Amino acid sequence: MESATHTRFPAYHVMVKPAGSRCNLACRYCFYLEKEALFPDSTPGKMSVDLLETFTRQYIETQRVPEITFAWQGGEPTLLGLDFFKKAIEFQQQYAQGKHIQNAFQTNGVLLDDAWGEFLARNGFLVGVSIDGPQPIHDRYRLDKGGQGTFTRVMRGIEILKKHGVEFNTLTCVQRQNARQPLEVYRFLREIGSGYMQFIPVVERTAETPTEGLALAVPGRTQEAPVTDWSVNPEEYGRFLCTVFDEWVRTDVSKVYVQLVDIALEAWMGMEPGLCIFRKNCGQAMALEHDGSLYACDHYVYPQYCIGNLTETPLQILVDSDLQREFGEAKLKTLPDCCQACPVRFTCHGDCPKHRFLKTGDDQRPLSYLCAGYKMFFQHIDPHMRFMANELQEQRPPANIMAHMRQMDLQAAGKTQPAPNEPCICGSGKKFKKCCGRND
Repeated sequence: MESATHTRFPAYHVMVKPAGSRCNLACRYCFYLEKEALFPDSTPGKMSVDLLETFTRQYIETQRVPEITFAWQGGEPTLLGLDFFKKAIEFQQQYAQGKHIQNAFQTNGVLLDDAWGEFLARNGFLVGVSIDGPQPIHDRYRLDKGGQGTFTRVMRGIEILKKHGVEFNTLTCVQRQNARQPLEVYRFLREIGSGYMQFIPVVERTAETPTEGLALAVPGRTQEAPVTDWSVNPEEYGRFLCTVFDEWVRTDVSKVYVQLVDIALEAWMGMEPGLCIFRKNCGQAMALEHDGSLYACDHYVYPQYCIGNLTETPLQILVDSDLQREFGEAKLKTLPDCCQACPVRFTCHGDCPKHRFLKTGDDQRPLSYLCAGYKMFFQHIDPHMRFMANELQEQRPPANIMAHMRQMDLQAAGKTQPAPNEPCICGSGKKFKKCCGRND
């Protein structure tokens, strides 16, 4: 079979939604459940095997990198059952062309059992589990179709992953309520074994005039639209991130990874942030719906942002289309004036365009709703990022920041060394009297 033409990008990313918006939960803040109204004529939430094969082949062929990652999301992908994903693995092996294939799988965890655990472990899936914190926090918004909390079932799913040795991380939606409990959330995630944490801000607006049967406002619309009562407050989001960071930087560097901190360190190292929302331009992270429709972005699954359909047009042509190129370039072109001279612009680049709806005086280009929170966070971590970036440049472990922080804390408290039963300043985890202070 003749190879397809490569895209203009050496690598790009497509989030695959094989079950569409179909889900076994009814989380109160979910922005995707209502997208089912956009596909009234398709088989509800089920990608065909033919489409799966077409996408797999073209996704591998059109990228000029040795490693390809398939990202499966939803809705809830486990609703398709194991046979669908066994077929996905078969197609990946068939069309790999010597490339290394990885799979990332985002799930609410409720349907995981031993069969899933064995399959995910055998095929090396990285699994992201959606969980918002301890039970009272999680069960406030993450409910099933009957309005019951899902915490116990999610934790059972996590235990399945642990039992089978499946690598997993956690995705926590930071909303109006849990934003006020950062340490409870962070410490809980650490205790359940999450070695990599994503904290995703929930920001949605209610459309004054519903479009296409959708209650939430379409991104990019300039009309007034009130923020939902579950959306996180910008300043509280900033304080949440600062509080989590202050705990992490003193105790967990190189033990726990926080996505936003990793991305920030890339920026302080002089690299362009790897997360799409913080890049200068976007457009390299698309979403494929179950019927083959390719959208500019996961947060832009609306008719006006549909690039085309894979059943009609090759993936390479869709990815390289003028529509997608213009979508990606618009992020930088529409950056408001107040962002141009911002001292932390190098790390956020104005945030995701979806969040840009705050008016900024005479400037017609809106500012990110989360600007105040991100500015608070990035300015707060600046000295620590500089320290860790310097350690890396000198080929020393960035975890040295923990000893540095302990020394700074001691100085702030007017001490020269920890008390005997306090953690040792060297970061060993031992008491001072059992470690560096044992010969005092």
